[in-house]
Amino acid sequence: MTSTPYTVADVMTTKVIAVTPSTGFKEIATAMERWKVTALPVIEGEGRVVGVVSEADLLPKEEFHEHRPGLIEQMRRLGDTAKAGSTRAVSMMTTPAVTIRPDATLPQAAHLMADRHIKRLPVVDADGTLKGIVSRADLLKVFLRSDEELATEIRRTVVDRLFPVSHEAIKVTVTEGIATLTGQVRDSRLMGMAERLTQSVEGIVQVRCRLEALTSP
Repeated sequence: MTSTPYTVADVMTTKVIAVTPSTGFKEIATAMERWKVTALPVIEGEGRVVGVVSEADLLPKEEFHEHRPGLIEQMRRLGDTAKAGSTRAVSMMTTPAVTIRPDATLPQAAHLMADRHIKRLPVVDADGTLKGIVSRADLLKVFLRSDEELATEIRRTVVDRLFPVSHEAIKVTVTEGIATLTGQVRDSRLMGMAERLTQSVEGIVQVRCRLEALTSP
């Protein structure tokens, strides 16, 4: 009954700065600084994502710059010490890359970022070709929708459809992302559903359901 959920394609950045496996350390660091990003997808061929190189992948170079790790430390941190001696993306990148499809929902993207402890996800098609990048900030874009736009969507996709007879008696207001539903409805069993469907509207922060059952005269 609700509108189509926002997907990654709706909020992702399509202009993506990427590097290739042969890109050197300094060029990677320069690109991160210039474009103010913390990670870069690594692509080959026609744009297929083969890995991601992040600030964390570059840090071992600085960490071990002034001292050579001992044998025990080398054994304990094989990955980091290997990256410290690397000069190309191919030997520093994290692979396979954690990616997401354009048609994934925003909650799916948020869950994947939280689960993998990452801030940015390359967006790829079915062939693994880079189509964009989505960040934590991108996922929050839905909360920038105006209160008026949110109220209109709630009325159109929730109230008008759920209460075709009594919808005119229901008032919908949204203030700073908080939606309030007031009025009387004929079927009290639908009040809980109205609250849940309103909460599912992208950009809604909280719902205050103050609907009441219409009392018989």
